[in-house]
Parts: sequence; structure tokens; C-alpha cells
Amino acid sequence: MRTKQRNNLAETARHERVAQNTDVYAVKARNYKGLRRGSPVFCRNNWHIHHAKSGGGQILVCVAGRGYYQEEGKDAVEMKPGDCINIPAEVKHWHGAAPDEWFSHLAIEVPDENSSNEWLEPVSDEEYRKLK
Repeated sequence: MRTKQRNNLAETARHERVAQNTDVYAVKARNYKGLRRGSPVFCRNNWHIHHAKSGGGQILVCVAGRGYYQEEGKDAVEMKPGDCINIPAEVKHWHGAAPDEWFSHLAIEVPDENSSNEWLEPVSDEEYRKLK
């Protein structure tokens, strides 16, 4: 199980770093695993889903700057330092920097069973420009 968790974490980090040019640092505490991301202006990840047979999901904690989180079909939520978002498994979402400011956050993977991440289409420039 630990190997799979490390592989999922490494795959997420690789995807983020290559596709979005973010600074990614892996962190681990007890049964939780996570990434600290530093995202430059205009940086956001693709729509994605954290799948899990049971448990799972993700917790986002904004540590600096300003960013956004959005679930499919809902308005984007602004994130400022100290803000936390709990994302259940199977929810299509994206997160990243505000269009005019950098963003640093912890992305914590909630303990799960049989988890995987599904990376989907990019957030369109039109969608992203609508953010204030």
C-alpha cells in the first residue's frame, strides 16, 4: 500500500510539474500524503478526479497568495491564506493561482482504498478569465 501511495504522489507531482510548471514538494504525515505547490500567476491544473473505493478525496489548504478551487457545475471559490477546502472522492475539480497573483497551497490526499487520479481536460482560458 505504501508503494502505491508513493507512486500516486509521484505521478501527481510529475504531472503538475511537467504540465503546469509548478514548484512541487512532497510531504507526508502519518497516514496522509500531500504536496505543497507553489503556482505562478496564470497557473492552474487540469480538471481531475480523485477516485477511491472507500475514503479518499483531497484537502486543500492555502498557505500564501491567492487562488481558486472549482467543482464542475459550480462557481469557483476564492482561496486566501488559511482557507481549507475538503474535496470528497469522485468530484471533478481544478485548483490553481488567481489570474493576477501567485498561489501556494498544500494538497493533502485523504487515506483511501484502491485510489487513482484521473487527469482530464484543461480549464479553458475563457473559463479562467472569468475569475475576478
